Amino acid sequence: MPEEGVPLTAKDRLLSNDEIFRISKLFVQQGVRKIRLTGGEPLIRRDFVDIVASLNTLKDGNGGGNKLDTIGVTTNGIVLGRKMADLKKAGLDCINISLDTLEPMKYEFITRRRGWERVMSAIKKAVDMNFQSVKINCVVMNGLNEDEVCDFVKLTQDLNVDVRFIEYMPFDGNRWQEKKMVSYSTMMQNITTHFTDVQKLNDHPNDTSKGYRIPGYVGQFGFITSMSEHFCSTCNRVRLTADGNLKVCLFGNTEVSLRDEMRSGKSDEELAEIIGGAVKRKKKQHAGMFNLANQKNRPMILIGG
Repeated sequence: MPEEGVPLTAKDRLLSNDEIFRISKLFVQQGVRKIRLTGGEPLIRRDFVDIVASLNTLKDGNGGGNKLDTIGVTTNGIVLGRKMADLKKAGLDCINISLDTLEPMKYEFITRRRGWERVMSAIKKAVDMNFQSVKINCVVMNGLNEDEVCDFVKLTQDLNVDVRFIEYMPFDGNRWQEKKMVSYSTMMQNITTHFTDVQKLNDHPNDTSKGYRIPGYVGQFGFITSMSEHFCSTCNRVRLTADGNLKVCLFGNTEVSLRDEMRSGKSDEELAEIIGGAVKRKKKQHAGMFNLANQKNRPMILIGG
């Protein structure tokens, strides 16, 4: 979140529950198997549990014969604990929680609010409730939390979570500087200095994270190396913003408004053609971190992580 905040989007410009379901069904018909609901903070939507429940029907072949495999959420975890049981019942499979520090006071500094204890409680509760996966997203920055990387690895000793260390990426409002970015290789060097045995995991072809574990630990950790070692050639993700814009690349500033196309009366067949055309225009790779730093794009909170 930029320090000055972001303008709130009028409710009528956001996708409705029915519109989210319609577009999701189209994507499932085209072969999408995983849907993750992100933010801002998605749990502030009063109809969020209903959205998950409606998407859950796509697991039964309601997607034109194709079936959705998993539904996930990325959340700051503040209100997750009290909604978790309802979300599990509605069909939520996977949880990603954004957490950049294991120190309560530093958490207040980073987020400008209290709540570290609630987030940690939600993480442990999610593990206890046996969701398919519980992941912690940690953006690592020099001068802020680079000294906590090994502490996050130690967290996986007794907690079955997947900690993903994310290289600091440039977006509008986050005041990106190269000197603040901690590369994958630097983090890995730090970890192998503290842990004598680090095991590389076999990643799936389209994984965005390079996975590792410490033998004997119940959890694992990994690195999202978007800046130092991009994975554009194997990336099969697309994003749909809360206001209905399709982004085929996280770092691209070209967007297609599926909301406007739906509200103008386009048929499902016409929408599928528009989606297909956008995906075909996806570039081979992003522009590189120095060019991205000077390129206009939404703040991450308005894209969804």
